[in-house]
Amino acid sequence: MNTPSSQENPDAFRLESRVLIMGVLNATPDSFSDGGRYFDIECAVDRALEIEAEGADILDIGGESTRPGSAFVDADEERRRVIPLLERLSGRLRIPVSIDTTKYDVARDALTAGAEIINDISGLRFEPRLADLAAGAGAALVLMHSRGTPETMQQLPPAEDIFGEVIGGLRWSIDQAVQRGVACERIILDPGIGFGKTAQQNLMLIAGLDRIVREFGLPVLVGASRKSFIGRTLDSRLTATRRDAARERLAGTIAANIISFGRGARILRVHDVAETAAAVRLAEAIEEER
Repeated sequence: MNTPSSQENPDAFRLESRVLIMGVLNATPDSFSDGGRYFDIECAVDRALEIEAEGADILDIGGESTRPGSAFVDADEERRRVIPLLERLSGRLRIPVSIDTTKYDVARDALTAGAEIINDISGLRFEPRLADLAAGAGAALVLMHSRGTPETMQQLPPAEDIFGEVIGGLRWSIDQAVQRGVACERIILDPGIGFGKTAQQNLMLIAGLDRIVREFGLPVLVGASRKSFIGRTLDSRLTATRRDAARERLAGTIAANIISFGRGARILRVHDVAETAAAVRLAEAIEEER
């Protein structure tokens, strides 16, 4: 990759200047958002380059679906899905790459192949050694709050105090990361929209995102893109056909992202990069005139 590595450039992920757009690339056969469209490596390479051209600041590559009800994929299979893709993209991207994984072996090989960020949906619950990898490589580490596992999260009873649970979970994740040597300035937090939360709780977390920003003083990432709470909230208002539910959620996704921006989010993880980037840049221009 022809961007400086995070070790060479410790300010590579400074977020003071503007909101960053993280474009999603699912190298899986069963993604909820694209139905496995980019499981073929040639299609995945083309989409990665397209994501950059559409205005993404970060590319997030994942080889395991984390949609509700999905089962774990073993590390060997996940590596087969993502490592050749990372190798094919080496030297062809100007933006940093994030590896979306909970597995030590996958993250290790991805960092070797050029990834500069580890995006852990479990917040180190599944594999605390991911923090060791991030610390050793000087990589940024995204710590997300989630409940249960992707296979069980929607079967859990709702949290009684969603903010208390998210803040407590993120505090635990931060402590684990710091104890293993990750510098605070390399940590990014994600409240985990959709991961074991009800539709109402997802709305509450976005509405009160500034509470999490103030609590920790660390960059916050929001991944609301195309998630089911948008469809549940807007279902009675949607008039399009049901053939492409994920695309039907575009307007709701942009609304959620603009509100998140206004509440202090510094990274927005999205599937629809061009549309989100345009909306966010306009929102930033308007804010500059205040």
